[in-house]
Amino acid sequence: MKQFLLSLFLLFSIVQLQAQNTRYIIQFKNKADNSYSINNPSAYLSQKAIDRRVKYQISIDSTDLPITSRYIDSIRLSGNVIILNKSKWLNQITIKTTDINALNKINNFPFVENITDIAARQSSTKDSTLPLTDNNRIENIFTNSFTTFQRTEATQNFYNYGATLNEIELHNGQFLHNIGMRGQNMLVAVIDAGFLNYTTLRSFDSMNLNNRVKETWDFVDNEASVVEDHSHGMSCLSTIVGNIPNTFIGNAPETNVLLYRTEEGATEYPIEEFNWVCAAERADSAGADILTTSLGYTTFDNAAFNHTYSNMNGRTTVAAKGGVFAHRKGMLLFSAMGNDGNNSWKYLSTPADIDSTIAVGAVNASGTIGSFSSYGPSADGRIKPEASAVGVAAYVQTPSNAISAGNGTSYACPKMAGLGTCLWQAFPEFNNYTIRNAIIQSGSMYHSPDNRKGYGIPDMKTAFSLLLQQYATITNATNNNCIVSLQWKSKDAASMLYKVERKVTGDSTYVTIKTIAGSNNILSNKNYSLTDTVIMLVASGTATYRVKQIIDTASESYTTVLLDSVILSINNCDDKTEKITVLPNPTRGNSVLKIQTPYAIPNVWIRITDMRGSIVSQRKEYKPVGIATYTLPTEFLAKGIYIVSVYNDNKLIESKKIIKQ
Repeated sequence: MKQFLLSLFLLFSIVQLQAQNTRYIIQFKNKADNSYSINNPSAYLSQKAIDRRVKYQISIDSTDLPITSRYIDSIRLSGNVIILNKSKWLNQITIKTTDINALNKINNFPFVENITDIAARQSSTKDSTLPLTDNNRIENIFTNSFTTFQRTEATQNFYNYGATLNEIELHNGQFLHNIGMRGQNMLVAVIDAGFLNYTTLRSFDSMNLNNRVKETWDFVDNEASVVEDHSHGMSCLSTIVGNIPNTFIGNAPETNVLLYRTEEGATEYPIEEFNWVCAAERADSAGADILTTSLGYTTFDNAAFNHTYSNMNGRTTVAAKGGVFAHRKGMLLFSAMGNDGNNSWKYLSTPADIDSTIAVGAVNASGTIGSFSSYGPSADGRIKPEASAVGVAAYVQTPSNAISAGNGTSYACPKMAGLGTCLWQAFPEFNNYTIRNAIIQSGSMYHSPDNRKGYGIPDMKTAFSLLLQQYATITNATNNNCIVSLQWKSKDAASMLYKVERKVTGDSTYVTIKTIAGSNNILSNKNYSLTDTVIMLVASGTATYRVKQIIDTASESYTTVLLDSVILSINNCDDKTEKITVLPNPTRGNSVLKIQTPYAIPNVWIRITDMRGSIVSQRKEYKPVGIATYTLPTEFLAKGIYIVSVYNDNKLIESKKIIKQ
């Protein structure tokens, strides 16, 4: 069965190599006499890849080292042999040869573990119009083609999404875009069958103008160009970086990308799985954050290579082994679940079976599962898929330069990967495992998953809230003579605000003591501090403070996240250290009023009354912490006795008599 969503092959000994097969895997025993060193990773990893390992405390080990060069040289010189691709993670290379003597010679090398045939002679691979068979057809039935699409939508959105509004709203993905998370400075590797005409199609104008394609490589033909190959990868790519205002917006329209072709359009052999692993390695070495693939492997042109459902356990197939390495190196993986829901196979394909990937099923914009979306669980009983996204009537760029609706988990996967890219951009402090968990836990069916939608449809606002709760914290809280000092860290944008609340012993509810608005249009890390007094609030007991963050004040229903709380002991906070002094007293002119409190008073009222209680002078001032001095207008008062009173709002602090001579 030919699939774009494709399987591990059976290993054969050298005596079983078939004449019609001309491509082989060479497995090496070790990496002895390697010219590279673990202590000098810059020789084989980009600085971005090294920085990722340092940031997330990922050790550089022998699997990062390139294959021993003399081993490869020996294979190359063994006869009529062409080296195809190399996997340092698996310590394997692929070769092409019809030279039986060379194969026998290679098999006798002491550093060679075994030789396995994996593919027949390569056919033409440059025909981008090759028909797709079986379950691939469902991904290429385009309907509702249009060139413009106008739609009225919420004006607070950064983008006018046009046709893709319902798709982005299904996940609350517009929330991430609105706070500035659009994929900037992230790097996404797209591994697929080709990216036909991506340099000229209109969805990619913004990507191309801003040089966001950082690398391309064709692992089938061993060349840099991928623009003349199959259109499947191009359509998948459009769901991530597409940007046609008012018509079609991808889910991470400002991200950088790596475009890798690993799939032969005309045939289906296990060598494509090996190519996939090599592409994942290259993505890692280039420093990719996200890896998305809408390829899957189950059966092949030669049935001897076919996978079984029992192989879909996340550790058996070549693709699964490579995907596990990719996760261990710090990348976040997204895999299409497969389109076999209506077929006899029915189940997921590999690499969707990996335990550390996010396998994505297909739903429509209303959240209804597509009948073709493959079933879980994995062969070892794990919930699959982990997430579901729009892959039924999903809008994508087509080769005819139209935006049309098509079907397939191939489209659901990169749409979910684009959202994951923006989410990780918001929280670079966290590793791939933490981001993956947040996406899964935000699923609409997280507490009742099934084998069709998995954990359901992820909500990006919920995922953001889960990560914010892990990140934000009260960093310091002290009580010094009944003056409480709080410091906290969080992330915010202009559409957010904080509420600091307090509850002391005897209170039944929290009281908001401070509201702080966020700033900047783009989400950023923030540190805040606040000083509060509990004098006269309670003699002894506790004061509980909590910081709540409203993360979306622009929506009709505010989303509030409780960031952190802290309980402080309160003792002797009925201290009467508040006092006033009036000097000179008696006075012939103006007097000076000194007000002493251990806390600030935003609204302090200074009032002078005569002995009958009539107010002769009154004003409102701001009083800082400590002692503050104010002039009393007593010079113009008639001779007599007056009362000077000071209030904290309506609460009397103290009164003093003053004599005017």
